[in-house]
Amino acid sequence: MTDAPDNNVRVSCSPHLCGNRTTRRIMIDVSIALLPACGMGIYTFGIRALAVLVLCVASCVMSEFLFCLLMHKEQTVGDWSAVVTGLILGVNLPASVPLWLPLLGGAFAMVIVKLLFGGIGQNFMNPALAARCFLLISFAGIMTAFPATYRTILPNATDAVSSATPLAAVRAGENPDWLRMLLDTHNGCIGESSPIAIAVGALYLLIRRVITPRIPLIYLGSTIGLIALFQVFSGSGAFLTPGYLVAQLCGGGLLIGAFFMANDYTTSPITPWGQVLYALLLGLLTSLFRVFGSAAEGVSYAIIIGNCVVPLIESVTQPVPLTGRHGKGGKKG
Repeated sequence: MTDAPDNNVRVSCSPHLCGNRTTRRIMIDVSIALLPACGMGIYTFGIRALAVLVLCVASCVMSEFLFCLLMHKEQTVGDWSAVVTGLILGVNLPASVPLWLPLLGGAFAMVIVKLLFGGIGQNFMNPALAARCFLLISFAGIMTAFPATYRTILPNATDAVSSATPLAAVRAGENPDWLRMLLDTHNGCIGESSPIAIAVGALYLLIRRVITPRIPLIYLGSTIGLIALFQVFSGSGAFLTPGYLVAQLCGGGLLIGAFFMANDYTTSPITPWGQVLYALLLGLLTSLFRVFGSAAEGVSYAIIIGNCVVPLIESVTQPVPLTGRHGKGGKKG
C-alpha cells in the first residue's frame, strides 16, 4: 500500500535561498568577505596572527573530517562551513594566544557545539562564538592579554606602547581620536584591528546578497543608542564624546559581530519581525555588558544568549494563518 500523496502546500517565511545558492557557495562568499579583516590583522599583529588563523581553520577542518570518519558519516568538509567557523574563531582571538589554544577552540566548536547536535543547520548557537566564550571562561588571562606591539597605518601614529584596547581605554577615562579610530588600526583581537577592512567584507556580503542589512544595522544602532542612554542615566554623560561613541562602535567586536556572526542563518530568526526583536535584544545585552559589566566587551555573550532565545522569538513572530483560529468552516474575519 502506497502512501497517499501530500497535496498540502508548505509556505515558510523569507529569506528563501535561490536554487543556485548552495551552502558551499555561501560559505565561500563568507570566507572571501573575511579576508580583508584577516589580512589587516596579519598586517597589524604580524606572522603570529597568520599562525593563529591557520591553526583555527586546520583544527576545525580536521575535527569535522575525523568525526565523520570515526562516526561513519558522510564527509561534509567540502561544504566549507568548517573553514568559516575556523576563520570566525580566529578573528575573535588575540594574536598572542599560545598556539595550542586555537587547536582546542576549533575542536570544541566543531565537535561539541556543531557536530554532536547534527552538523550544519542543527546547532542552536554559533560554534565559533561558543568556542570563544568557552576559551574566555577557561583561560581568561590568556584571552584578555593583547599584543604589546602592533603596526599602525596613518603617519605619525605611535606604534603600540601598551596592550590597552580602545574599549579598555575609554573605560579608563581616555578620549581617543575618533577619526583615527575609524581610519587606523588598533589593538584587540585579530579581526577587530581595522574597521575599514570589516566594512569592505560586509559590503561584499551585502552585494552578494548573502546577508541583509536588517539585523546588523538595528544591532549597531540600538547598541550605540542604549550605551549613550545608559551613560546619561548613570550620571556618566560627560563621557559621551565622539571619540567614546566611535570607540564603542569600532574598538571591539561589535562591527564584526554584527555583520559576520549575528545574522548566521542557523542561529538567527527567519521572520522579519523576529529579526528586529533579535537585533534589539542583542543591542540591549551588549550595551548592558559594556556599561555595567566587569569587562569592557560583551558582544560574544550577547550573541550566544540571543541564539538561545531565537526559538522563543520565532514562536511569537510566526505569521498568523488567514483563517485565524476558526479553521475550516469558521467565521470569516
